[in-house]
Amino acid sequence: MMNVEEPDFLDEIVAERAAKDRQFPRLLEAAERRRELLRALAECRREERQTQTAVAAAMRSSQSTVARLEATATDARISTLDRYADVLGYRVQFHLIPEELATADPPVVVHRRASK
Repeated sequence: MMNVEEPDFLDEIVAERAAKDRQFPRLLEAAERRRELLRALAECRREERQTQTAVAAAMRSSQSTVARLEATATDARISTLDRYADVLGYRVQFHLIPEELATADPPVVVHRRASK
């Protein structure tokens, strides 16, 4: 028997917002793609064994800014994402995908370096 979870408070809020604004689910999806990119950057930082403080210094920012990016990042600027990636030795690239094909590919692809 399949275990189906009952909607929680967050599900209810999303449903209410979606009922009021048909674009809300698309905005939510876009925010999740940005979060996925920031999660990937944070993972790269940890793999490179760099601290938030070291990354922040190289970005000419503060540790609290990097921590906020990794934890919440409501709507980070593209220039901030570019600087963060650059410090880690990566580059953010964008690809325009027709809407009907958008779910076929993962929203974030990280090409890892060869092992040292």
